[in-house]
Amino acid sequence: MGSSAVIYLVRHSKAGERRVWQGEDVDRPLSKTGWKQSQAVARRLSKKKVSSLYASPYVRCMQTLEPLGALVGLPVQAEQRLFEDEPFEPVLDLINEVKDGAVLCSHGDIIPAVINALVRRGMEVETPPDWGKASVWVLRRKGDRITRGKVWPPPVLAAKSAKK
Repeated sequence: MGSSAVIYLVRHSKAGERRVWQGEDVDRPLSKTGWKQSQAVARRLSKKKVSSLYASPYVRCMQTLEPLGALVGLPVQAEQRLFEDEPFEPVLDLINEVKDGAVLCSHGDIIPAVINALVRRGMEVETPPDWGKASVWVLRRKGDRITRGKVWPPPVLAAKSAKK
C-alpha cells in the first residue's frame, strides 16, 4: 500500500483554559504552548503527501492547522462535521469522502469516538491509544475501509520553552 493511502486525524493543540476564557468557547485560541505544538505537528506532517486540510470551525482547531497550511501552501477549510459535542458518525462519512493525504483536526470528544467506531468496523490499532492535545492518528485506507491506525503522541517541546 502506498504512503498516500493515509488520512491524518489531529487533536487540536493546547488552548487557553476554558474556565478562565471570557468569550464564547468557539473563539478560544491556542496558547503559546499550543502554537509550538502546532508548529511541531506541521513540520512532521509537511514531510508527508498532504492533499487538503479540514478543521472544526473552532478557532483552536483552525489555528492548529494554520502552520501546516503555510508550509504546504493549502488553505484550512472549516468543516462543521468536526465540531465539538456533535455526533461522530458524520466524521466517518467525511473520512470516506476526503482524498488520501487529507488532514482533519477535531476535538477530544470526537476523536476517541471516531477511533472506537473504526475499531468496531475492523480497524487494527498498532499503537496504544493517545488522546493528548496535538496527537495525530495516522489512518491507513484500503479502498473505502480504514484498515489500520496508529497514533503519534503529542510533540515533546524543548524544556527551555516550558517556562514561557
